[in-house]
Amino acid sequence: MFSFRWILKEPSPNKNHKEPEKAAAPKLYPNSALFLKWGDGLSEEEQKEAEGLFRIYGYNAFLSNRIALDRQLPDMRDPRCLKKKYPRALPSVSVVLIYVNEALSVIKRATRSVITNTPQHLLREIILVDDHSTYNDLGKPVEDYINEIHKERPGLVKRVWHTSQMGLSQSRITGWEHATGDVVAILDAHIEATRGWAEPLLAQIKADRTVVVSPVFEKIHFDDLHVERYMSFAQGFDWALWCMYEFFKPNWNDLLGVYCEQDHGIDIGDVSERKKLREQLKCKPFSWYLENVYPSLERWDDVLGYGVLQNSLVKQQCVDQGDVPGSIPVLYECHSQEPQVSHRIINGEIIIGGLRSHKYSRNRCLVDPGSGSIPTLHECNTARLKQLHINWDFRQGREIRNKATQRCLEVAPGEYLDYQLVIQRCTSQSWTIQNLVTAA
Repeated sequence: MFSFRWILKEPSPNKNHKEPEKAAAPKLYPNSALFLKWGDGLSEEEQKEAEGLFRIYGYNAFLSNRIALDRQLPDMRDPRCLKKKYPRALPSVSVVLIYVNEALSVIKRATRSVITNTPQHLLREIILVDDHSTYNDLGKPVEDYINEIHKERPGLVKRVWHTSQMGLSQSRITGWEHATGDVVAILDAHIEATRGWAEPLLAQIKADRTVVVSPVFEKIHFDDLHVERYMSFAQGFDWALWCMYEFFKPNWNDLLGVYCEQDHGIDIGDVSERKKLREQLKCKPFSWYLENVYPSLERWDDVLGYGVLQNSLVKQQCVDQGDVPGSIPVLYECHSQEPQVSHRIINGEIIIGGLRSHKYSRNRCLVDPGSGSIPTLHECNTARLKQLHINWDFRQGREIRNKATQRCLEVAPGEYLDYQLVIQRCTSQSWTIQNLVTAA
């Protein structure tokens, strides 16, 4: 862990004389996430500078600016990996580092770590893709740093600057388009490469050029910048294409890339060429992938509707999962983010607060508690075991009625809010869910 304390003392001619220790400055930001574990011994001015930079960057740029660009990180590889030898003749690699308005020292350290920890004969180039940064120190200072590197390794670093902000995906494409190496490694610019990061990836690609590999990233803590080992996982995606991690199992199958062949009613455009490619490559059907490679991924082929859930009486507000931890759904101004994403399932369950796709994830179902007027949310598997009232009759534009209690989810004037969610005798209020997968 890294912390800094500056104490300046003049040499004392009297060896027996001890200068009184200067009292530490009080913490100016005791509730700031930055200072919960870090920052003892900083002066008030240093605290102000550190907090100001933290609010800009979201990590400890103050500390980053004061530690070595080539700092030595611990080797956290598995002992078995340390014994493995890789051939010298591996594909060359172009490393793409993407950033927008990052701290300059972070970009410098990422670049230096790649140079230091990638064998020289394998590193074709480093491409810095600036997605239209607006900070002054990311202009000429970056060029100056590149020129310093070129004194050591001429032409190694290229810089590409977008004239407008184009986003992460386009930045990755830009880096790939400028790359000349056999392999392209696309990384964020707030990483630090460690010893031996490249050889295992390149060796896998040399053995089979069709694989897509991803390194294990150790965790750099945002506050004190110390590095923590990250467990090794297999990587997959849920139905929202959000990355999920799975613990390795002794008999885990190799992950294979396949194409999804199902169309759930959304216009996905012309995929005829990709279907031909799938036939040429003799790809297995997606059902094989679910059954053999990723059996813990819930299929969710019984979803009838998804998106925000709205009552016709309060069209500017949506059903929201409310505070977490907590189990009381609320009405809240619509923003369409995960806390407001609901899913209507064919068995009558209504899941609120996003849909987790792992079989052991904790999706939360809307429940009529049977008494009182406040609806609740309960973990769906637990609710089923306890036989709670989680099944609802719901047709688009009509009421949401609990099958067991025959009471409805409705809105009513609240004591503190204009409207609140209630469970009560049905009064024919109408609800809509944003997207329908199957007409019902």
